[in-house]
Amino acid sequence: MPTNRIDHRFAALKAENRAGFVAYIMAGDPDLATALDILKGLPAAGADIIELGLPFSDPMAEGPTIQRASQRALANGVKTRAVLDMVRAFREQDIETPVILMGYLNPILSYGFDRFAHDAAEAGVDGLIVVDCPPEEADSLVDALDAYGLSLIRLATPTTDDVRLAVVVRRTSGFVYYVSVAGVTGVKSAEASDVAPAVARVKAASGLPVAVGFGIRTPAQAAAVARVADAAVVGSALVDEIEAAARLNENVTEKVLSKASELAKAVRSARLETA
Repeated sequence: MPTNRIDHRFAALKAENRAGFVAYIMAGDPDLATALDILKGLPAAGADIIELGLPFSDPMAEGPTIQRASQRALANGVKTRAVLDMVRAFREQDIETPVILMGYLNPILSYGFDRFAHDAAEAGVDGLIVVDCPPEEADSLVDALDAYGLSLIRLATPTTDDVRLAVVVRRTSGFVYYVSVAGVTGVKSAEASDVAPAVARVKAASGLPVAVGFGIRTPAQAAAVARVADAAVVGSALVDEIEAAARLNENVTEKVLSKASELAKAVRSARLETA
């Protein structure tokens, strides 16, 4: 089922002939109030789409950076309802920027699929990335999300062959998230020369925009990916900025939004540089 904010944003990006910048932060890191300030500031810093992490005790796809962020959020007592409240507060000032929740199945299963979909839609969420929910076991979740106009956004990887890709993109909407490297977040670097043919293959199979993440940390890397994909996703680099600023007792919000702005500018200008 199409999701209006996601579809509208990618249509606008296509009309502008540029890629989108997708910014990831963990809800409740370093604390709920600061995370909300960052969330509210990301659109002005250049984020076209926001991924908001759902804290979970066993984030198997994440590298050390986001694992620590999840642990900090859990230590702050941040649970699913508090994350939805963050989105609700964000929507009081921004009704256009798509917000995607990224997390793992267990908290959503515990919450209840239908109840979660209802509450997430009411809060202003646009879609979910559920890292450990295989397509073969996702129909009940997708049914619940479809009923409330939410997208389930799936992951494709360098090891996803054509047969598996057809399964992965079934009942996917919004966009497909291409994991540019084999492994966890924040460890390896994406190579645009490898990403370009993979993006073309995923787009052909899905008919959807493709956002690329898991290996993008610098403005140069973000720009390189932005030349070949519909969006570039940056998470660990922003979460690192949060962690470092908090440790040094600096203004966390200012530091991370400044970093986001650097990355967004690189993404926005990437195709102009080659025009």
